[in-house]
Amino acid sequence: MIHYNKKYDLHIEITGYRNTSFTKTEKFLKTDRRKKLHKTEIQFFDADLIATEKHLYYAVLNALHAFEAKSNISKSIAMEIILYVSAQHHIQRAIDQTGIKPETKNLAVVIVGKTFDETKAELQALTDFLGVAPDESVLELTDEKQANIQKSFEITDKEIETVIDRNSGKDISDLVIEHIALLATQL
Repeated sequence: MIHYNKKYDLHIEITGYRNTSFTKTEKFLKTDRRKKLHKTEIQFFDADLIATEKHLYYAVLNALHAFEAKSNISKSIAMEIILYVSAQHHIQRAIDQTGIKPETKNLAVVIVGKTFDETKAELQALTDFLGVAPDESVLELTDEKQANIQKSFEITDKEIETVIDRNSGKDISDLVIEHIALLATQL
């Protein structure tokens, strides 16, 4: 589903794909960036390390704010998004942490575009290229995924104990967002 952010006057698509091919995904990125058919920014992530759509949306907002405040680390919104998604200051560490790898099967995708039509066209081009329909269920939390996220983001058992209460409605995505917020304050 494409979200419209009024503050930045941008359209943001967050979705996922199940059982994708790393080679095909990399090829799409290289082809798409050369052609630049659409005036969009696109970034891919290992969906097994993404703590729900909320994690990605919050990271996008922080990346857009960084560009607005001229506190961005990278030169592109797509690269700034991966920094915030991973809560890292260094691009290579961010890619190593949450970027796609040869073993990545479940893909999370963020597309940021100036218009709804450009954003939708980029999503359609990716879907056609991959040959599979989007599947947002790859963004949902599972016990295995939560354990991977906890390890990747170095979230302690104490943090989980303190913040996550079965009755509070909070989950590990709230802790990941706290890590992202800390990154924003350190820039």
